[in-house]
Amino acid sequence: MPVSLRGTKQNLNNKNNDVTHKLADGVPLPLGAHQHGSGINFAIFSRHAIRVSLVLFDMILDHKPDSTIVLNPQYNRSGDIWHLWVDELGRDCLYAWQVDGPYNPEQGNRFNAHKILLDPYATALAGTECWDFARASDDMMKGHELCDFSEDDAAAKPKCLVVDNHFNWANDQPPRHRWSDMVIYETHLRGLTIHPSSSVSRPGTFSGLIEKIPYLQDLGITAIELLPVQEFYENELVRHNPLTGEQLRNYWGYNTVAFFAPKESYSSRERLGVQVNEFKTMVEALHSADIEIILDIVFNHTAEGDHTGPTLNFKGLDNRIYYLLESDQRYYKNYSGTGNTLNCNHPVVRDYILDCLRHWVIDMHVDGFRFDLASIMERDEDGNLMANPPLLERIAEDPILRDVKLIAEAWDAAGVYQVGHFPGQRWSEWNGRYRDDVRRFWRGDSGMAGALANRLCGSADLYQQSGKEPLNSINFITCHDGFTLNDWVSYTHKHNVTNGEDNHDGSNENFSANYGIEGPTNNPAIESLRKRQIKNMIATLMLSRGVPMLLGGDEFRRSQQGNNNAYCQDNEISWINWELLEANSEIHGFTRAMIRLRKRFTFLSEEQFYSVDDVTWFSEKGDRKDWNSTNGTLGCHLHPPGYESELCILFNPEANEVLFSLPKAIQNSNNWCREVDTAEVKIKPDSEYLSLAVSSYRMIAHSLVILSIKE
Repeated sequence: MPVSLRGTKQNLNNKNNDVTHKLADGVPLPLGAHQHGSGINFAIFSRHAIRVSLVLFDMILDHKPDSTIVLNPQYNRSGDIWHLWVDELGRDCLYAWQVDGPYNPEQGNRFNAHKILLDPYATALAGTECWDFARASDDMMKGHELCDFSEDDAAAKPKCLVVDNHFNWANDQPPRHRWSDMVIYETHLRGLTIHPSSSVSRPGTFSGLIEKIPYLQDLGITAIELLPVQEFYENELVRHNPLTGEQLRNYWGYNTVAFFAPKESYSSRERLGVQVNEFKTMVEALHSADIEIILDIVFNHTAEGDHTGPTLNFKGLDNRIYYLLESDQRYYKNYSGTGNTLNCNHPVVRDYILDCLRHWVIDMHVDGFRFDLASIMERDEDGNLMANPPLLERIAEDPILRDVKLIAEAWDAAGVYQVGHFPGQRWSEWNGRYRDDVRRFWRGDSGMAGALANRLCGSADLYQQSGKEPLNSINFITCHDGFTLNDWVSYTHKHNVTNGEDNHDGSNENFSANYGIEGPTNNPAIESLRKRQIKNMIATLMLSRGVPMLLGGDEFRRSQQGNNNAYCQDNEISWINWELLEANSEIHGFTRAMIRLRKRFTFLSEEQFYSVDDVTWFSEKGDRKDWNSTNGTLGCHLHPPGYESELCILFNPEANEVLFSLPKAIQNSNNWCREVDTAEVKIKPDSEYLSLAVSSYRMIAHSLVILSIKE
């Protein structure tokens, strides 16, 4: 990196008056703070700033900078990039920025020279426990009168940290599983191991997850999808639990502050910046176990909120460029439901997003991303959906990201819903229609057999017309947002009172049923039915073409006590209680066995849609299924040419038992073997499979049966 020196060593207003630094112009790229030689090059974007200062800190909680360096635009500015090289700064250097410019919110400018700004490219933060969003608030307008906002907020914010990016990756290689081999496990990094029952040495951390890798391997998953692990402020909420008075916390983390930085509190905090190495160690361990890591990432909005929210970075660097603004530019367009919307298709913001994704792939070795409210990434500066969104195309065509898995939450909070036609062939999608249709089918809603058949076969009705395949459908029946699988069979209504929003938050329609009692029960008949319904859902998920995603803890009946929006519950409502693994070993064993069955019958996960020669649908009487019938019973005979195996799947969502007539196997054998009956306590091992030389099978109410012709 060439640097041009200007003058000799200078004193930089060091508080102790005993440290000097040699300065140089620096270079505009790469953005962020990067070690070069004996110093560090700093570079940051701001188009409309008139004065930029780099501030260096001796301690995290410093109220005043240790040194302040005012950049000279004649030497330290290239276009819209301000840059500087400072000698004799080692790793673990703490820094931030101060940026001055016009403050006229009605024109979209919110510069404030007194605000300490975090570098959007910072790869680590330090001192995140000292955050104070209230003191960083931008609520400076009373009517049209400007209030005094001269208070320095350095002590109310963490600092950016220059970390050593060196890590011995040894022979780390991403697994690069084919979509057809994927079984995704969605979980919360902290919630996975923070409960005392997890029995890990470092609960709630990246290291804690490593200790659960053998469990994940044994279960059979091939990818773990983590809720946001980029820096966010968990104590930003001002509401309290109305029952206990405890302050609620931003548990999920969908309010990112520093997109490049792994969360400090998810590390051991043994030293500054250790979160970076501990994240990498976790990734390396997952890859060694042949498990991919997918990050949930939130490029639709930031933690700076609306016009009353804090100034953390983007607002103070160039508010007009980073956000979508209303015609009265004091206010923010809000397609995210959280106060602001990133201006994703502005060229500068596009570059920022691409740089961020490349960082996580190149430097951190992640394997894929799930994009929260991804439809926002299609909006132009007026908020309209674009026919050919340049950001989505750039992500899909970026040469660094070619092998990365891209998953879109194909909707936003403003009513856009694009499941089945999200732009771009590379993008897979969370299939919300799959969740709703499968839930309604097994709840016993009338006329849902046709919808179930479509979902089982990869949702061709949603994806085929746009040239997509089953691999574009991420099938799920539960996710972090909504009921857990246990709660889906235990609660008819949501129970979100502890969220402090009078139970108004969260979806009102969960397509759930409690089967007689709201919540937990010791009634053996209800418990038996609930277990059967859980098995029905897990079996359907693993039998469906597309990519199955399992919510962490569903495999042993984790409950959120009926809360279907537990974003603010950093407590036992959300944490995974590992004692349930033993208590509900039947469900765990069933889930494990169904994942193995999916892998054994490989035609279940092929990346193409079934043809008319691959599947036969029939009624309980054995004749062709009448799709106009309100009866939900359904038979499916899978016999793809080229495979020696066949499956016969029987579905009975009705409240009465059914005698199903069985089809003849294509291979001229009537010796169907029973693989699964969800009415049974457990799946029998291979040696105990029951050979059925019969032409019919009696199913009890609310059950699923899988028969096979063994290879």
